[in-house]
Amino acid sequence: MRARPVDAKTLARIGAVAFVAVAITATVIELTRKVERPETTPARQAEVGAADPLRDELFRCQSLGEAGPRDRACLRAWAESRRRFLTPGTARPQIGSGLPGSSGESRSRGAAPGGE
Repeated sequence: MRARPVDAKTLARIGAVAFVAVAITATVIELTRKVERPETTPARQAEVGAADPLRDELFRCQSLGEAGPRDRACLRAWAESRRRFLTPGTARPQIGSGLPGSSGESRSRGAAPGGE
């Protein structure tokens, strides 16, 4: 008996079936895999949030809503945030370095829409 040669069309069908089988298997494995959540938070994240008055001021400005763009302390905080983001290698200033909110000046005024 002679073996029949496999034509290109049949070979393409076999390849397509094999590809679909591998894709389905990979999908099932991914869907059944359990996601492991880290038990501890990164130390850097806790360190930055603990002593950064700019972060606190930005949260305060966010809570002001529409009054935020009219608040001078918020405008200064956003400018400082942009400066830190756009300037590579800048060290984070220490507490009480004159950043908005570090002396409490903006918190005593409240959220007056007219600014000062």
